Amino acid sequence: MYETEREVIEILKRNKIDVVSTLPCEKISALLRFVARERAFCHVGLNREENGVGLSAGVYLAGGKPVMIIQSTGLGNSINAIMSLSVTYKLPLPVIASWRGVYKENIEAQVPLGKALPNVLDALGLKYTIIEDSLQIRLVEEVVQDSFTNERPHIALISPRTWESDDVIKGNTVLHKTRKWTLKYEREIKEPEMRRYDAIRIIAEYLDEEAVISNIGVPSKELYAAKDRNLNFYMLGSLGQASSIGLGVALKTKRETMVLDGDGSLLMSNILPIAAEKKPRNLSIVCLDNGTWGSTGDQPAPYADMELMAISASVENTMKVHTEEELRSALERLYEDAGPRFLHVMVKPGNALSPYRAFGVVGQSPTVENIKLGAEQIKRRFMEAMR
Repeated sequence: MYETEREVIEILKRNKIDVVSTLPCEKISALLRFVARERAFCHVGLNREENGVGLSAGVYLAGGKPVMIIQSTGLGNSINAIMSLSVTYKLPLPVIASWRGVYKENIEAQVPLGKALPNVLDALGLKYTIIEDSLQIRLVEEVVQDSFTNERPHIALISPRTWESDDVIKGNTVLHKTRKWTLKYEREIKEPEMRRYDAIRIIAEYLDEEAVISNIGVPSKELYAAKDRNLNFYMLGSLGQASSIGLGVALKTKRETMVLDGDGSLLMSNILPIAAEKKPRNLSIVCLDNGTWGSTGDQPAPYADMELMAISASVENTMKVHTEEELRSALERLYEDAGPRFLHVMVKPGNALSPYRAFGVVGQSPTVENIKLGAEQIKRRFMEAMR
């Protein structure tokens, strides 16, 4: 019994997969239980499929070999992250997807995307392999090997027919562990003194051997201007994935890993509970909170006390700063406690401008150049520096 599931596990082990991120599907529940029990893998349970794309990218950037196991509907949720991160940077992303909506589907909502999915993947130029039954499960190995050989996403669309001879594994599922919370949280949100670029320049002074993942758009340009380093990974797209990438990096290296994220990006991703659960001691998430969507014109973002969100996600080591003096003090003692750490930096709205936009504009922030590196250059030099 469960020979098909066991074969998938052996394929992953044979190909030295070391981090497996998953989101449930009832059709592959037995496979997911085998994954969770397998000591050869670091298993990361996701709350959004896009986070698996970011996490897998970080794992690979740090020298690991990831696989994502999800329901096919999650591919629809993840298209932008796959295209703007995995495809743009040429990162392997083997995906084992339970293909819903086609074979004996009882849930009407699964049908529209499920039936259209091959055409959608064709239109995007994404490689996929259809597996119709258990006799074809060996094709998973070709999917994994092709993804790493050619540094691209490759998706195994696996029909539920493949698993239908097996029963669901009945388990000792623990939905809620006994726990006790005592929380007293008092903070005053003061008017910030710094802009984000001011804070990034200060943070850059303290960087040594850390791997740094910077959020998309202007924040990456500002870090590039403040202190370009081979250990900086500049994001060009996939908003919301900075901390997921950072978590993936931190899981595969002992090197201190810092994420320069934003309040809007973190609100999109909801990655903090996953980081808190995995407890990477070498991960620091710096939330540069300007209360806006900074790179797109400072439109107001939904308000939340991001430090309180980190605490509610079970991140134990948190700080909040408003001034240069407070930021420097926090950075000097940042590594006194183990991660994951969350540093909430309150900053004013406003971006450093590109020279083109700054032409003829008076009283604005300093100017910064566009990043003079392509996606593959950013990836290659970061990976070489991580060795």
